[in-house]
Amino acid sequence: MADNFLEKRYQEVFGQNGPARKGPSRPTLDTLLHANRSTRGFDKSYKVHRRQLEAIVAVNPLLASSVNMQMLRFRIVTPDETEAVRILQAHTRMGRGLPELHLPFPGTEPEAFIVVCTTVPENASVYIDLGISLQSMMLKAVELGLNGLIIRNFDPADVKQGLGLPLDPVAVIALGRSAEKIELVPLPTGQEHPVSELKYYRENGVHYVPKLQLPDLLI
Repeated sequence: MADNFLEKRYQEVFGQNGPARKGPSRPTLDTLLHANRSTRGFDKSYKVHRRQLEAIVAVNPLLASSVNMQMLRFRIVTPDETEAVRILQAHTRMGRGLPELHLPFPGTEPEAFIVVCTTVPENASVYIDLGISLQSMMLKAVELGLNGLIIRNFDPADVKQGLGLPLDPVAVIALGRSAEKIELVPLPTGQEHPVSELKYYRENGVHYVPKLQLPDLLI
């Protein structure tokens, strides 16, 4: 996401001479959600700092948790941890819907990660907590000017052994500054869409993500 994304978005909504703002601008939830696109190619010239990753993990004490069990733990991996980065790059996979592209492209691999582990065996409560945590951390990342990818297609045993984790990993977030152009495509309402129409795709270097609209989500 570009550094001035929020400023540009503000101008798109209100125009160049929009209403005066008092104090620092605050992104709305809709703005953060719109910018929170799954990124599979990262700008290598930008290095993510540990303090940014810690700020992302720090949202978790604020989140809802099943029976307040707080079952998740987090391993931060910075670009300076070259061996840990190599292990995660080798044992995570991106772009399952576009296998022919072998994403990420060379030179755009992520170098910062958050590995999410669980203190209890995987169950429905873990998955609910995991979803809340992952989405919340991604929104915090966007607020910090980053983008990322939630990865569940990875080798848990190899990641656990390679990083010397005392707990089982259940998800990995790859983080950095996006090097991709991603656009949402609203699907026509009032009709059924086959699975093929719901898959993301790429044309002329742009990553398109088809999305159902509100009328088709309501029952």
